[in-house]
Amino acid sequence: MQAKLSFWGAAQGVTGSSYLLETNGKRFLIDCGFYQEHKLKSRNWDPFPVPPSELDGVILTHGHLDHCGRLPKLVHDGFKGKIYSTKATADIAGIVMLDSAKIQVEDVKHKKKRHEREGRTGPFPLVPLYTVEDAEATIPLFDAHDFETPFKIAGDIEVSFNEAGHILGSASVRIVIRSGNETRTIVFSGDIGRWGAPILRDPDPFERADYVVMESTYGNREHKSEESIPADLAAIINETIKAGGNLIIPSFAIERTQELLYHLNGLLAAKQIPSLVAFVDSPMAIRVTEVFRRHKELFDEETCARLDAGNHPCDFPGLVMARTADQSKAINHVKGTAIVIAGSGMCTGGRIKHHLVNNIGREESTILFIGYQAVGTLGRIILDGEDEVRIMGQKYRVKARIARINGFSAHAGQSELHRWISTLQEAPRHVFVTHGEVDAANALADWIKREKGWDASVPAYQDVVTLD
Repeated sequence: MQAKLSFWGAAQGVTGSSYLLETNGKRFLIDCGFYQEHKLKSRNWDPFPVPPSELDGVILTHGHLDHCGRLPKLVHDGFKGKIYSTKATADIAGIVMLDSAKIQVEDVKHKKKRHEREGRTGPFPLVPLYTVEDAEATIPLFDAHDFETPFKIAGDIEVSFNEAGHILGSASVRIVIRSGNETRTIVFSGDIGRWGAPILRDPDPFERADYVVMESTYGNREHKSEESIPADLAAIINETIKAGGNLIIPSFAIERTQELLYHLNGLLAAKQIPSLVAFVDSPMAIRVTEVFRRHKELFDEETCARLDAGNHPCDFPGLVMARTADQSKAINHVKGTAIVIAGSGMCTGGRIKHHLVNNIGREESTILFIGYQAVGTLGRIILDGEDEVRIMGQKYRVKARIARINGFSAHAGQSELHRWISTLQEAPRHVFVTHGEVDAANALADWIKREKGWDASVPAYQDVVTLD
């Protein structure tokens, strides 16, 4: 038996996740993600590895943009097959794709006006990668399944999802290929979450695989303990209140925003911060919170107990959900200190850019990063300490305080990645380490080879390997 696996995204990088599996005369994509690093964004426009109309299906690990964000382009270009995912992922991916389409259409409109005014052209085509209509046409293609319930696709190919613990509905995927008397099992980790994190269940790794495709976002470093988050967050909030500025928090709409609200709820209840107005300026985050309410079966025991007691962990007095553009603009007129939580998490688009424009030049304000910032994104440029940044075509001096709390990460840290791969009861034939910057991916691959004695490598973009 023979299968081929090619790496069309998240190879020696952390966005644009996409792998092509060819076996038994069938071809499947595992994830179809959007590139967010500035230097790689042009790849979003590249042709797919095979004509979309010839694909037999897509298997989606979870609903983050860097994993599902090019699905509407795939559909626009001719894909008509099924998209297999968990039920919560289907719900969340629909929200994410629609939001992405709207942002792209709006960004193109604004860029056209700006380029005409400035008499220049940009590096990307001034048309959206896909439209709202493309996103709407993608949603009916989802074929959603429960965790730990194997199902067949394309004859003798079996798929099952296990909890990845990264975001609501996120899964590690096991694909079992049968050909005659031979069987091969391939596991795709997806993005691996953390043990003991708030709200979600812990990761549930598979115990056997012939081949593993494993993420390595934090393959060379640990997170700060989550136990320090409340104290660190309280200190930053209280210092910003004392300075008289705003606290601006770029945050992913999925999981990170909900976890942040969870901690703010706890700090207010413990009276470690004063009552103040907090805005969630993200229609997508609001809609995702509604999805959370529909999938209590995916929560950990502590969160379920809170909900049963009538205390929603993502709500508290003073919390305002800014659904409309007018409500978002009104935030700029609030007197005193406000907490503003807005997307996108890496500052690559959305409403966060407007709040950065209004606060990054204010010494009294704080920009707080609570998530991973990929190389080349605006968030990473700010975090790396640049004195001046370009936002929406204009340059701004960075005068605000820049802060970071690492413990919020929804990604497994180094030791948790070791724990996840060590769940395998016997050596796989090979581990392909992906979804990490080069140093992080190499560090994890080296550890696997050194400590486990297993074959491991870090594939490059467009590498093709044969799975015997």
